[in-house]
Amino acid sequence: MLIRKLNKYLPTITKTYMSNVSNLQKTQYINHIRKMALPKSRSNPIIMKLDSPEFKSLFSEELKCLISIFKEYGYEIRMAGGAVRDLLMGKIPKDVDFATVATPDQMKEMFTTENIRMINMKGEKHGTITPRVNDKENFEITTLRIDVLTDGRHAEVQFTMDWMLDAFRRDLTINSMFLGIDGTVFDYYFGYEDIKSNRVAFVGDATTRIREDYLRILRYFRFYGRIAKAPNNHEELTLKSIEENVQGLGSISGERIWMELKKILEGNFAGEIMLTIIECGLSPYIGLPDKPNIDELKVVWKRSGHLKMNAITLLSSLLCTVEDVAKLHIRLKLSAFERDLAYFIIDNRNPKPNNDPLLPYKKLLLKSKTKQSDTREWIIELLKYNDFPHLEEFKAWKIPRFPISGIMLKEKGIENGRFMGIVINELKAYWVDSNCVATEKELLDQLPKVLELLSEKRNNK
Repeated sequence: MLIRKLNKYLPTITKTYMSNVSNLQKTQYINHIRKMALPKSRSNPIIMKLDSPEFKSLFSEELKCLISIFKEYGYEIRMAGGAVRDLLMGKIPKDVDFATVATPDQMKEMFTTENIRMINMKGEKHGTITPRVNDKENFEITTLRIDVLTDGRHAEVQFTMDWMLDAFRRDLTINSMFLGIDGTVFDYYFGYEDIKSNRVAFVGDATTRIREDYLRILRYFRFYGRIAKAPNNHEELTLKSIEENVQGLGSISGERIWMELKKILEGNFAGEIMLTIIECGLSPYIGLPDKPNIDELKVVWKRSGHLKMNAITLLSSLLCTVEDVAKLHIRLKLSAFERDLAYFIIDNRNPKPNNDPLLPYKKLLLKSKTKQSDTREWIIELLKYNDFPHLEEFKAWKIPRFPISGIMLKEKGIENGRFMGIVINELKAYWVDSNCVATEKELLDQLPKVLELLSEKRNNK
């Protein structure tokens, strides 16, 4: 109970107290309060010595150079967070972040002395310096820190030399570990046990961690998809904390939400996790309708979950109308390709029965007025959505060459410009309806009829 109260009121207490004390007093006070509020931790955080091939593979000449510099200047540096988690799972991490006791000013002085260029200085206020070693490899290095004030989106940080306090500010136990350069694994909050038991849990009190950054709600679901072995093995108290704080996502930018949501939709148990997300009340805060089409989601996931679908393809199953797509786009700031893919799925997801099952989709592609390569990808996603049995056949289909060119039409008296484009589109429609077998002569024979038809349309207008 004491821990919960301290965590709940710490930001207010700290804000009031901080206005009248020195920086040294601030640090002492924060460290004292935080340690009182820390959850159960190991008495000895060192749990093993890692010596795996994956770990050894990280030591490029640039990393060795970086390590030697920190050693020379007497500052400890460790690998941190997700890289440690991946290595303990036997994976080579895509990105390796580092943590250090050196402050940003100390790192800048050190790298300047060693004539090492630093890039991306925007992270400095949060303690992050990014040196580029040998003008070849970048390393993101962050000073140990604690979050003094948070508003659910941003944090005011205070630097510290306490590794346990830095571990405590992180979101999940599996992301709170450090790895020494010699392979020593430091695990303060039992993240390794959680990896082994496929458990996803917040560090300490879930509600406190979520209120520090509401995006952690979606990060929880993303890592659940990566770590868990069953689709619905969430802990009741964790879901309760999420349900009580979903409104906080309303203050998070759409770009950040989409970055996490996309990874959820393309990960393990995506269909089941999306249902849990909806049950927890997240829909209106992440751009979905108040009443998403969960029946369609269940059908699509059961039918096509084995296929590697684009995130938007699965998300579209929860949308009923093009208006739903527009609202989703406004909230998540989708790319043009993603937005138009959602429109395409909504417009074309109903079955298209035909004696030649591929013909309707060939026509969709050939008659499309948008970029043909984009339309082809949209159709492939549509076929995945419906678990179309001839998907691979469509992928292998080579688009035939339309036999009519602008030069041919110009020879027939058609002037260049917009009108020629209209004529070509009319002839192409005829060609597609012939299953792409109409010859150049047959198409040019249709030209008088096309011109007459276009003239009638113009007169009717």
